Amino acid sequence: MSACAGADRNELDYVLGQRRIVSVMGTVFTVDVRDLDPASSALDDVVAWWRWVDATFSTYRPSSQVSRLAAETLELADCAPEVRHVLRLCREAAAISGGHFTERYDGRLDPSGMVKGWSVELASQMLRRAGSQHHCISAGGDVRCVGVPAAGELWRVGVVDPRDPRRLLAVVAAPQAPSPGLAVATSGTAERGHHIIDPVTGRPPQDLASISVVGSDLTLVDWAATAAFAMGHDARAWIDAIDGLDAYAVTPEGDYWYTDGFEARAELVQVPLPPLTTWSVPATRRTTAGSS
Repeated sequence: MSACAGADRNELDYVLGQRRIVSVMGTVFTVDVRDLDPASSALDDVVAWWRWVDATFSTYRPSSQVSRLAAETLELADCAPEVRHVLRLCREAAAISGGHFTERYDGRLDPSGMVKGWSVELASQMLRRAGSQHHCISAGGDVRCVGVPAAGELWRVGVVDPRDPRRLLAVVAAPQAPSPGLAVATSGTAERGHHIIDPVTGRPPQDLASISVVGSDLTLVDWAATAAFAMGHDARAWIDAIDGLDAYAVTPEGDYWYTDGFEARAELVQVPLPPLTTWSVPATRRTTAGSS
């Protein structure tokens, strides 16, 4: 077993074939890297980054900077520069979305709608600086792909029916270099029910069951998916007006729509998913120093 500095003893960290699999931020992050060792120090640095982000931005940890800022026991000027940066991004997102995105939930500071996509986008940048040109990060429904999985192949991301997770609606392929790659984020009710509140109306959105937003920067794509879900059908024109973004939306009744450029990016399939593949590659658990 190899140590993973900074990991919480209750948070798992595995190497499975070419993948590094980590539980963090209340979900599972997977890094599929094709040109670096997933057990390398470069991947250790990415995992340590996500652990730091979780410890800093978590609204469930009283000791986090965001929790202390919300409790007014810490001044913004005394927070890490990353906290000030994320809150600035949240204000910009609120302005761009006409108020359909916010860094507050139930009146309390909560920038979670920005943090995950932003942290994954920066992790991809870290991997590229370490020499990786071919990797795909999946983080609780958000995906960031760069390069290709192998010669002659493309990273492909599926859009699943929110009413039937066994049914595939569309497949988006990552463009090849020199493209900046692919970012996909989905917002909806399938996994967590009506957990999103439209800041404009103060009520859960009803128009959509899910919306998947596609672009090349996961920071933008992730918060745009949250705002678009809150907007409902009005999101179609809003997404169309943002350069580089497209979307595929499904209503609670099973109807769907997509933005003008989505069909050029994706294959519309609407077929059942194949059975899950059983991995035969042995897993190596990476544990915290000092943990058993």
